Amino acid sequence: MITHQKIRVVIGAGEHNNNPNWIQTQESELNLLKRANWEKKFAPNSLEAILAEHVWEHLSYEEGIKAAKICFEFLKPGGYIRCAVPDGFFPDEDYQDGVQVGGPGPENHPAASHKIVHNYKTFVSMFEKAGFNINLLEYCDENGEFHFTEWDESKGFIYRSKRFDHRNKNGSLGFVSLIVDAIKPPDTIG
Repeated sequence: MITHQKIRVVIGAGEHNNNPNWIQTQESELNLLKRANWEKKFAPNSLEAILAEHVWEHLSYEEGIKAAKICFEFLKPGGYIRCAVPDGFFPDEDYQDGVQVGGPGPENHPAASHKIVHNYKTFVSMFEKAGFNINLLEYCDENGEFHFTEWDESKGFIYRSKRFDHRNKNGSLGFVSLIVDAIKPPDTIG
């Protein structure tokens, strides 16, 4: 079991992961839905931060709540999950085709296992049901308008974001994510 002072974990570390000094994990070793996996690696209330970039869309809404509750248990009071998923309100037909439930094509496509396409309302409510306070960092509203709040990438780098995705050029958004910081209230006991 890891017991360092400052434990930060990446769930589903992918090819664009740029989070040095974070513990990199894959589903086979740290499954979001299997509390026993977490118990083997970490003590409750021990993690400073969890990062999940384009992971939660592979869970149903109910599974997302369950995963958030497990993460809540293992985060320190004041700890957070920085989480990014495809944005269901991003007004681009090709984007929506690519992120749709079940994916746009063959079974080996990365989106083939998508179970949900979140918008900011569903995403926020899922984490709130697990006990988190939410800061929306990047998202589109119901009218497709993009909203952005400055965020510190050293607290969890998200490649598929306004600032870092190579598809966003010359002030035009080619690919965005719905990004939140879900924060465990600092006054949480136990």
